[in-house]
Amino acid sequence: MSDTTHDGAIATSARPSPDDGLTPAELAAKYGLSVSGARPGLVEYVRQLWGRRHFILAFSQAKLTAQYSQAKLGQLWQVATPLLNALVYYLIFGLILGAGRGMPKEVYIPFLVTGVFVFTFTQTSVMAGVRAISGNLGLVRALHFPRASLPISFALQQLQQLLFSMVVLVLIVVGFGSYPSLSWLLVLPALGLQFVFNVGLAMIMARMGSKTPDLAQLMPFIMRTWMYGSGVMFSIKVMLADKPAWIAEVLMYNPAAIYMDLVRFALIDGYDSSNLPSHVWLAGGLWALLLGVAGFVYFWKAEERYGRG
Repeated sequence: MSDTTHDGAIATSARPSPDDGLTPAELAAKYGLSVSGARPGLVEYVRQLWGRRHFILAFSQAKLTAQYSQAKLGQLWQVATPLLNALVYYLIFGLILGAGRGMPKEVYIPFLVTGVFVFTFTQTSVMAGVRAISGNLGLVRALHFPRASLPISFALQQLQQLLFSMVVLVLIVVGFGSYPSLSWLLVLPALGLQFVFNVGLAMIMARMGSKTPDLAQLMPFIMRTWMYGSGVMFSIKVMLADKPAWIAEVLMYNPAAIYMDLVRFALIDGYDSSNLPSHVWLAGGLWALLLGVAGFVYFWKAEERYGRG
């Protein structure tokens, strides 16, 4: 189109675009464009995660190797750290405060060490989950991959560390008179349920920590409170015998206490089923299912927002 101006010059005007008046969403639909980093459907997301399984395993192993690379004792700290914690707790709670009452020494020491090792598995998984996104923003922003790979990988790293510790735990248990039996096989499903629970909890913490970095400073206090309320150093049933029954019931059914007691029951001869709450395997399975599914969905819901704040 052209028009003549007042001085006789010819002015041209652009032809109307066929895209005029279209919204950004309509333009994207017209030209087949999609949002960069858009959240996939839940089933597709699971498929993508399965496709990254080798990366998840390799990343967890690399993190585990690098964790103590600057220490002279290296990987020995994977076992030495929880053992030293158990020694401190035994000196304070076992000898000074008498927290092992109701249990002979050959039961209480494996009881305490098992509790420290198993609770540390959950504690370190949660702490690593809080920083899974906020502590790896360079990786999140540089590469496209399912972000759930990170909390899963960190939880897997802690599982591998626990397996190293289990070698020492077995030596301690045997040293105090509990010898291998078929019940030891129950450790596998117990730790499997705990791993699923830890992954779900790590995912919840990863999403929360991605927006609130200060959560990493608060979590040690929360985890310490959880530890003291889970019977790591003492039998909840014995210690609260003079309190209202519902208090002991609530504490015994908390997931950390359940998974510790399942491993104790499997490994320690003097720790029988009378120390466990009713339907303990069902409770452990429900906690794993609830946190595993809820944590995964909760994390997936914010997939496209990670690394953009």
